[in-house]
Amino acid sequence: MARILLVEDNEMNRDMLSRRLIRRKYDVLIAEDGARGIEIAREQRPDLILMDMSLPVTDGWEATRILKADEDTRGIPVIALTAHAMRGDRQKALDAGCDDYDTKPVDLKRLLSKIEGLLGSDGS
Repeated sequence: MARILLVEDNEMNRDMLSRRLIRRKYDVLIAEDGARGIEIAREQRPDLILMDMSLPVTDGWEATRILKADEDTRGIPVIALTAHAMRGDRQKALDAGCDDYDTKPVDLKRLLSKIEGLLGSDGS
């Protein structure tokens, strides 16, 4: 079972997305801010990270840069989740080290396709 770290400060978004991922047999770890997301990623080594970009303490842009600069966590795929849908935001996420980008509100089918693409078609 693949382990996904969901870094999201909005309780409603965390609850909705984590329940949907658990129903699809993913093991879900949760962090409410970027600093905690970095700690959990280093401790638990998830298979993939869903990173909100507008986070307290350490924002998702900086958290991703830190994780991608760390030899132990740089190989973990990161999908940026953001309400930022302005021109250039996708490139900004990729420049920060994200492996993919998706907008909120989350289209679950589209997001699952991206997750499966990064993890492999079997989700592990």
